[in-house]
Amino acid sequence: MKLSVSRGRAVDLRVQPVDEVLDRVQRSLGVRLLPNTMVRKRRSVGARTDRHTWVRVERRVLDKIPDQGWNGTESAACLQGVAQPEWLGCVVWRDTDEPAMWRADETELLPGAPVGNAILGEAPELADPWWEALNASLDALAAQQTGRVATPDTVTVTQDLVTDSIRGVFSDDVDTTVERWVPAHADLNWANMTAPTFSLFDWEDWGNAPQGLDSASLWASSLAVPALADRVRHERRSDFESRDGKVMTLFACAKILGPHAHPEDPRLEPARAMAEQVIKELQTS
Repeated sequence: MKLSVSRGRAVDLRVQPVDEVLDRVQRSLGVRLLPNTMVRKRRSVGARTDRHTWVRVERRVLDKIPDQGWNGTESAACLQGVAQPEWLGCVVWRDTDEPAMWRADETELLPGAPVGNAILGEAPELADPWWEALNASLDALAAQQTGRVATPDTVTVTQDLVTDSIRGVFSDDVDTTVERWVPAHADLNWANMTAPTFSLFDWEDWGNAPQGLDSASLWASSLAVPALADRVRHERRSDFESRDGKVMTLFACAKILGPHAHPEDPRLEPARAMAEQVIKELQTS
């Protein structure tokens, strides 16, 4: 595939031509992508197919592909007890003009629409069985074992990353040591879950992470709706009450309050208040 951009320039698939890429995907997977269903994002394009499946195509630069490889959706197919679309196949190739790789994964269709955007501005209508399914999937995920390491926002999560992120915004007096690492989705937000039937998708970055990363991420994406944020904390209270869960809450707050904070972000004040509370709890524990 050849894009009309110079080597090293950031590529935005919302505006860059991708016809040749999609033609290659269709030939390789033996499907026809339905144009009127296409969803274009900055580094991915997705569409329904003529055999009632979904294909997601992603471009990733080489230095964002970790040593463990770039097969999160494929490897997540082995997870037991987690509600997710069934993975069916893929095609992967290297870009001939840019230091990047292309990957297309085919999965079954989602059982419902995404709950909303990554950050919600109003509360969704979610029945108790939905929350029960969320808890069952996250608990089942955390109970399994993997050699993968989570890459939230395509950055490998490490103890140093956690420490640097928190201390770059808050006090150096906080002990940020992570005690327990468990498998996590690593991109848990309202855009990656469906309703009214619960299903969790977009598994590109899953792997071992500090306990509570997923719960803290979902809470952070809910902060503009206080009742929803409270519901997340209630449902995932075992995570939030753990020491690692408190560290991950502070990690999530650091992302909101850090140098790229938007002054009109409605999550700023609740994140700041929670950070102060969690710091006190960590300092006295």
